[in-house]
Amino acid sequence: MKNLILAILSGLLFALGWPTSGYPIFLFFAFVPLLLLSENFIKNKSQKHFFLYVYLAFFIWNLLKTWWIVNSTVVGGVFAIVVNSLLMSLVFWSFHWVRKRLPQRMALAYFIFAWMSFEKFHLYWDFSWPWLNLGNGFSEQTGWIQWYEYTGIFGGSFWILLVNIIAYLSISKYLKTKNRKYLITGSIKTLLYIVLPILLSQYIEIQYKTKGKTAKVSILQPNLDPWKEKFKYNNTELTENFLELANPKADLIVAPETAISQYIEIADFTYSRPYYLMKTFSKKYHTHILTGVDFIHWYPKNIKNIPDTANKTRMGRWYDMYNSAVLVSPDDSVQVYHKSKLVVGAEYTPFRKILEPLIGDWVTKTIGVSMGSNVSQKERSVFKVSGTSIKVAPIICYESVYGGYVTDYVKNGANLLAVITNDGWWGNTEGHRQHLSIARLRAIENRRDVVQSANTGISAHINQLGNIEKSLGYNKRGSVNTMVHLNEQQTFYTQQGDYLARVAIFMTVLLLLYALSKHKVLLRLSAYVIMLFTEL
Repeated sequence: MKNLILAILSGLLFALGWPTSGYPIFLFFAFVPLLLLSENFIKNKSQKHFFLYVYLAFFIWNLLKTWWIVNSTVVGGVFAIVVNSLLMSLVFWSFHWVRKRLPQRMALAYFIFAWMSFEKFHLYWDFSWPWLNLGNGFSEQTGWIQWYEYTGIFGGSFWILLVNIIAYLSISKYLKTKNRKYLITGSIKTLLYIVLPILLSQYIEIQYKTKGKTAKVSILQPNLDPWKEKFKYNNTELTENFLELANPKADLIVAPETAISQYIEIADFTYSRPYYLMKTFSKKYHTHILTGVDFIHWYPKNIKNIPDTANKTRMGRWYDMYNSAVLVSPDDSVQVYHKSKLVVGAEYTPFRKILEPLIGDWVTKTIGVSMGSNVSQKERSVFKVSGTSIKVAPIICYESVYGGYVTDYVKNGANLLAVITNDGWWGNTEGHRQHLSIARLRAIENRRDVVQSANTGISAHINQLGNIEKSLGYNKRGSVNTMVHLNEQQTFYTQQGDYLARVAIFMTVLLLLYALSKHKVLLRLSAYVIMLFTEL
């Protein structure tokens, strides 16, 4: 019963600490019950049900804070909760295994590095889902983490893990000895490790001066329900709808993801009615329009060399799909960016080359199309707004969750971050609030103003300190007209990226090899091999 209580307590602490309804102080203690659980099982020399207890803790956290995914896709939501809980459990189980083979402090160091390595891994593999990466947990308390401009969210992950270990060691010693001095000194030490980074953050915030020239931006929120309303309109009606909301005096108008949602052949876009309407508006008021567009490209019926990106209809026709952003300007130029961080299932089929030969024909016959994926692009495009100083990053929806990914826009010259999204799929849940909250981290990491245009969600202007300047709430139609600053300087994190995670990966492998190795010669040889093949 004691172990069951520890598992449930851990899951609840994670949930209580997670934004946007939680408070992050709980995250500093959420791992403590699991660390005590691990100690209990090692003491009793029994591994029976250990993994189940750990899985229960992470399942509670995932369920309580990301259940809203099922509003968009039941299968995808269940899969995300079940699999992410499993992956977290495997990481903690690996620590439990290492703990029996290494001195305690080395094992606890492994725990920190292994968890950070897992979070880095979660940014890149086919089932990428970094929503619950620990550093995201401070997104509502931006006054605590102004030093993210040096560390990114992995600094926050390290902070949480380190404080959990300090708290655990003091509680563990007290439980073993019943000596209150361990509890008192441990509490003081834990408090200092929590408070000092917050004080540093407060100092940075006080000293920080907003940088860059200014520009006028109009952020649009059409508020068309994607389930009941949005796809009933044709592209002309959709374009007219959001142009009604635009401030013609703005230097840049930002409309949401898939604001033009009926697929347009990509080669025909500049001949389409939506383009004509935007072009006319842009020329009349000498402004620029950034909007989301769903593109399609049909291949000739007799095509022989079929690209890997292509999808197939039941009738045997091949095509490509794109979730894209375009910038329409008064001149004749059109700048285009294709979303690259795709939503698993909805926009991307993971392990497609393996799965398609096995079940591809069944899927095509059942739903009429092949196991498809949208086309993405490797480089990060930056839209240059002529006649102004604006160089805007067109970040589409889910991409804003990836800190290191967003830095590539800034490295390519972006002085303004624009997140265009359609959060209405999740309904009026924490989903859209968490998404906006995460965008605040990108503002701090890069010291860039962020404008977020949501079809149905929360549209907002976030300043360089991660604070929300203006916003338009959920289920409201309108626009946010604001003045943004265009910072040209790059932060340390922008330049270096997730260097803390790279160090963590190196240390994880080194400690794991040490746990596996019984011979110092083998250990040294392994270390040299790691140094050769790991880029720090």
